[in-house]
Amino acid sequence: MRLLFAGTPEPAVPSLRALLASHHEVVAVLTRPDAPAGRGRTLRPSPVREVADEAGVPVLTPRRLRDPGVAEELAALAVDAAPVVAYGALVPPDLLDVPRYGWVNLHFSVLPAWRGAAPVQRAVLAGDEVTGATTFRLDEGLDTGPVLGTLTETVRPRDTSGDLLERLAVAGADLLVRTLDALEAGVLVPQPQPGEGVSHAPKLEVADAAVRWDRPALAVDRQVRACTPAPGAWTVLPDGTRLRLGPVRPRPEVTDLAPGELRSGRREVLVGTAAGAVELGTVAPAGRRPMAAADWARGARLGADGPVRLGAGTAVGADA
Repeated sequence: MRLLFAGTPEPAVPSLRALLASHHEVVAVLTRPDAPAGRGRTLRPSPVREVADEAGVPVLTPRRLRDPGVAEELAALAVDAAPVVAYGALVPPDLLDVPRYGWVNLHFSVLPAWRGAAPVQRAVLAGDEVTGATTFRLDEGLDTGPVLGTLTETVRPRDTSGDLLERLAVAGADLLVRTLDALEAGVLVPQPQPGEGVSHAPKLEVADAAVRWDRPALAVDRQVRACTPAPGAWTVLPDGTRLRLGPVRPRPEVTDLAPGELRSGRREVLVGTAAGAVELGTVAPAGRRPMAAADWARGARLGADGPVRLGAGTAVGADA
């Protein structure tokens, strides 16, 4: 089949590479425009564009799919299907029927669970034991189209969102190729999504990543893992600056620390929660690189002036 691939971030790259290696023909790639990145805010192409450029595939980067001329440009490609993986913008209704088999979206949950922008993060945050990926045909709703294929994936106890998404991106790439193969062969019958089991996965904002120490240790652990690597869990130090947190380890046997109370030792740093405590792993003070929590605590001389209490209030300074 002639394909238009639509995708932007790193998790879309395995799917593009798999399609380029398949018998299908990727005639063009649709991705978001170059965006500022890094401390210097230099314009950089998307990971998908970099792969497309390496492969010599034409790249389209409209700011909006409703812009004048976009519909005509896509129609002129005469593609059979448009596989989509994390493109980053909605496809307007008037473009849904441009490809013969429609826009085939790879979504990283088992629909109708976790419809929306952050299905992997929300699965980790909720403590789901199993998630997966779904291929479905886009319609005018938000991840509501008929299902073409599914796979399941176990959520491991120490998975961060980044860990889980990396596995799903690879497994999902194979699912996407198999879905397109089946569409081409005419052996696939789209199935409507069930009305039960619907849940929504809005994007996790920076405010959602402020650690709530008034929750149990297991909930804090899930919150931090869900926010790793982005938007990045954080808490507020007594001086009002922000401390970013890497994954923590629940310590339910530690019961003598109040929520948010920090205790540092030679080899570990513990913080109390509503039930038990957590042991901090890596931390990153404002403007500094991640380091082991015990090394940071020694350098910061925490506890020299009395008990230390972490919070989730408004941080001050450049990192706020």
